[in-house]
Formats: sequence, C-alpha cells, structure tokens
Amino acid sequence: MSPVANSTAFSGLNMHADLLANLASLGYAEMTPVQTQSLPDILAGKDVIAQAKTGSGKTAAFGLGLLNKLDVKSSQIQALVLCPTRELADQVSKEIRRLARRLPNIKVLSLCGGMPFGPQAGSLEHGAHIIVGTPGRIEDHLNRGTLRLKNVHMLVLDEADRMLDMGFQTSVDTIVAQLPKWRQTLLFSATFPDQIKAVVKRMMLKPVRVNVESTHDNSTIAQHFYQVADQKQCMTALRLLLLEHGPKSSLVFCNTKRETLDVTRELMQAGFGALVLNGDLEQWERDQTMVRFANKSITVLVATDVAARGLDIDALDAVFNFQLPHEPETYVHRIGRTGRAGSKGMAFTLHNGNEYQLTRLSDFIGHRISSEPLPAISLLNRRPDKAPMATLQIGGGKKQKLRPGDILGALTAGSGISGQQVGKIHIFDHWSYVAVNRGSVKIALKKLGEGKLKGRSFRIRLI
Repeated sequence: MSPVANSTAFSGLNMHADLLANLASLGYAEMTPVQTQSLPDILAGKDVIAQAKTGSGKTAAFGLGLLNKLDVKSSQIQALVLCPTRELADQVSKEIRRLARRLPNIKVLSLCGGMPFGPQAGSLEHGAHIIVGTPGRIEDHLNRGTLRLKNVHMLVLDEADRMLDMGFQTSVDTIVAQLPKWRQTLLFSATFPDQIKAVVKRMMLKPVRVNVESTHDNSTIAQHFYQVADQKQCMTALRLLLLEHGPKSSLVFCNTKRETLDVTRELMQAGFGALVLNGDLEQWERDQTMVRFANKSITVLVATDVAARGLDIDALDAVFNFQLPHEPETYVHRIGRTGRAGSKGMAFTLHNGNEYQLTRLSDFIGHRISSEPLPAISLLNRRPDKAPMATLQIGGGKKQKLRPGDILGALTAGSGISGQQVGKIHIFDHWSYVAVNRGSVKIALKKLGEGKLKGRSFRIRLI
C-alpha cells in the first residue's frame, strides 16, 4: 500500500485494539476526508470544529473519539452528544452502538422529546456511559434532577447550525453551563454562520478547524435546473421528472407546510406513492411515515427542511427542490441527502428565473446554473410505478419482547414466503412494522394473522 493510502487507513490511528478490530469487521478500511482530517486531533484530546456536508462520515469521527476515551469500568456519564432532532439522535445512537460492538457493556442512552419521560428517568438511574439527545429534553432532565453531567469529559454538538436555526441556543447554553469547564468539545456543522462563530468563542478552547468541501460536484450528484412559470407548471414539472427518471426513493423539499400538503395530495391523485412529513405530524405518524419510506413501500416523501433534518435514509436516489430555498446553504444541505457514501445521486431544482437568487446560488456552489428543457408532456399519460414493498403493522413490540427474528421466522415458516420477499423490520415499544414484497401481502397477512409470535396472537394490518 502506498504511503498516501496508509495515511487514510484506520489501522494507522492510535486507537483501542477492539475498536480497530470492529472497524475491520464492519468493512471500514479507509477513512473519509472528514475522518482523515479530524480523527487524529480528536484522539489527541483537542477541541475540533468540523465543517462537512451530510453523509461525510462525521458520526464515526466523533463516535470513535468518544469511545476511545471511555472508562468502561465507570458507570458515570462521560460523553454527551447533542442533536437537533430525535431522528438524528436515534441514528447517532445506533451508529455509536455499532462502533462499540466489541467493547464490553457500553451503555448508550437516547434522551429525546416525543418519548415518555418516566422510562428515560428510570434508565438514567441504572447509569450510562454516553448520552445522545435533543437539547430540550436534556435540559428538562437537568431541571428535574434526573440527569447529572459533572463527569462528562467530551461534548459533541452535531449539526450545530440546524440546532441553532431551530431555536435551541438558550437550551444549549443552559446545558453547557452544567458541564465541567475542562472538557473536550467537538462541533460538527454543514455551514458556519455567525451564530456558530459565537458558540465557538464561548464554548471551545483553541479549536482545530477542519473544512471538508461543503458543496457537491456533478461527479457525485447530477444537478439539474428547470425554469417554471407558476405553481401549476411546477407541479406538472415535478410529475414529469418523476416519471422520466423513475427514482425508487425521492425526497421533495418544499418551503412551507402548506406546500407539502398540496404537493402530496396532487402526487397521490396522480398515482404516486407519496406521503407528507412536516411539523404538524404526531410522533407516531412521523415514525410510521419514516418506516414506510425507509422500507420502500412509498417512493416519494414530501417534506419541509426542519421536518427532514437528521433523517436516517439509505440510498436516496433523488432530491427535488419544489422551489429554490431561501438560502444557498440550505440548497447544499438538501441535495446532500442523495449521492451519499460514494453512490451517485440526482438533484432536480425548479425555479421561477429570479436572477438574484440564481446568481447567489451559482456563486455559492461555484459553477454556472443553466436551465434545461422539461421532459415531453406526453409522459403524463404514463402511470407511475408502484412501490416494490408493502408495510404490515403488528400490534406488539419491544415491551412484548418481540424481535426481528421472531417476525421473520413466522413469515418464512412452513409454506410461508421466502426470506428474499421480506424487507426491513422496525420494532418500537408497542408495535412493529415489516416490509414484504407487494405480491406476497396476502400470504404474509395470513401467516402472521393465523400464527403466533412469542406464543401469542397479535393484531396484524396492512398500512
């Protein structure tokens, strides 16, 4: 291996042997640019500011840093990760647990709003090494005395720009005031506005600055722009592009909640498998929507920026901007949802020809914006492809001791369906979801409805 290649190998880091062995078993050999630039300083105990786009590998960068520093024998809380949304906190918790698989008895606890307070307080009584959570709920636990942070030696602010955009500045300040002064602080952000600079000045000590290219080039994400005259043509253009390119999973960004509802309704009327994601949804509705999108039983998710923040979405084929966002940084963050982890992606942006907005965006992303002609209108005669999977809901979950293996076993036993026809399985506290091939729904419903899981019968329904 060449010296250059060696410098990006995880094996060259001064890290716990069990962490390195686990990385090898996960297939993590070479570091991403943000990991290459930040991990040595993180492991050396320095404060680090890392500016990098979504999907750059930042979670592994700080996750490995905090795991390498843990005193496993102590049950004290030693690291705190703050995230803007519950979805991102869940994603981060999951990744840290994956990185810690070969370390004994590591406890990672997620504390987020939208979940019952009591069980979280009960879990805290039994101790934890790492807390991952949203600022509001962390502050709530501190105020009620159920959480103490006096032994925290590492603080991570993940997606700090959005955390501040969403109004968490006061909560973050309150939390930091209860942390030891002598700690390591890591800040990860897609953009670096003045608010972030103020946070850095207050909370960090001589930080090392890492800046991985935050725009996207056409080799990873093919960016296309289309000029439309009005809202009606905007909707027609969206349908034409979806029909022309046929992405299996698409995220459509809208600037307002009202727009998300209008776009979703029109897409559904046109035969697309679409669902809305905005701030008006109850938590259970949000969970169910995300499950259906992640397991490919709907193909289009229509969302606002705040609602889509921190979503854990694999292999997103395309992003659509129903309108230009107000800020160029938002455009970069939106399209960064596709083309992740080395895969190719597509980004389609509809705009009204506003020269000021286009010039500002062009200057920010560093290349000229040229509008393309829309696909032929005759495409509207074509019916959209149906999503390949369907989602079944089971009226039992973690509290009933259900595991993915129980559900898979029940579906494939005897004359059931094959394992290849079963997709993702998501288990929540009191219900579970399983994706099955659309052509296998009747058999799957019969197998689960007539059979037993953990010796019990559960209510099963097709969503």
